[in-house]
Amino acid sequence: MDVKDFDYELPEELIAQTPLADRTASRLMVVDRFTGELTHAHFRDIGRFLRPGDCLVLNDTKVIPARIFGVKKNTGAAIEFVLLRRLGADEIEGMGLATDRSDVVWEVILKPGRRAKEGAEFVFGDGALEAKVLKVEENGNRVVRFTCDGVFEEVLDRIGLMPLPPYIKEKLDDPDRYQTVYARENGSAAAPTAGLHFTKELLEQLRAAGVKTAFVTLHVGLGTFRPVKEEKVEDHYMHEEFFEINQAACDTINAAREAGGRIIAVGTTSTRVLESVAAENGFLAPVRGSTKIFIYPGYRFKAIDGLITNFHLPQSTLIMLVSAFAGREHVLEAYREAIRERYRFFSFGDCMFLCDTSK
Repeated sequence: MDVKDFDYELPEELIAQTPLADRTASRLMVVDRFTGELTHAHFRDIGRFLRPGDCLVLNDTKVIPARIFGVKKNTGAAIEFVLLRRLGADEIEGMGLATDRSDVVWEVILKPGRRAKEGAEFVFGDGALEAKVLKVEENGNRVVRFTCDGVFEEVLDRIGLMPLPPYIKEKLDDPDRYQTVYARENGSAAAPTAGLHFTKELLEQLRAAGVKTAFVTLHVGLGTFRPVKEEKVEDHYMHEEFFEINQAACDTINAAREAGGRIIAVGTTSTRVLESVAAENGFLAPVRGSTKIFIYPGYRFKAIDGLITNFHLPQSTLIMLVSAFAGREHVLEAYREAIRERYRFFSFGDCMFLCDTSK
């Protein structure tokens, strides 16, 4: 399968640079995953397309201020770190690194990379945070150990910036607008953007109408925004992301499925969690771990009946996942219609609801 099969031309002015004042004011395109039939609405109307007994599965990850600027010790050369994921003690030991189990160790991207060989040390926030490179990985990322006086997360909150996607050029005035209203588990380098359209009030309205909600966690990595460089889809190596689904979420989702409700993933991240752990019959058991699942056309879905998702970058793993769920031609035609109708694209843009509209 050719990566270029998932390409499309997007006018640059349709890339949303800022969020709307009202989260629910974004536009909503409802797409029948089997026929491609389209309906235009607004997200505040999502309840029209849901039924009592349906279960929304939301990713409760919270974006951390993962972009930090500092200098190299001794030389004063400027450096930028983007924190990708925190490594667990067992993973660190598996790398053969000499650290204490209580050490704060992260995989990071940095610019410029040539200044960060093994043993290099850096200072951030006028000395509030220090880092030492423990390992240079094959992909160019670094494994670093952070030290600070106080709680690492509190220091990061003071000196870090939100790592907005590279296609967003404007400054974000309110960092909370790059968080879902239900974000609670620190760890993401990017927001699960399909969830940005919900408000607490809308979620309460849906629950009052009989729609169930369940929460999973997947910490989104920057690999989400990396283009697929291989010519063939099958040759792409998928990035790894930490996830967790607990017993309470499994119970809610399994009960909804058993009662005939639809399981609707809010975002590709929730989809990846569910499809990583579902049994052949779609039922779930609690799991905590990492996933590298790569979903593209030909994949047989086990866990989800519907998908709420934003409009994604050309040739990305995300548009491939959506195409696997609703068919490449249906998805690309929906994208062409969105461009004709001047929808807003990507993280702060509008969204789609893909499902079987006949049921």
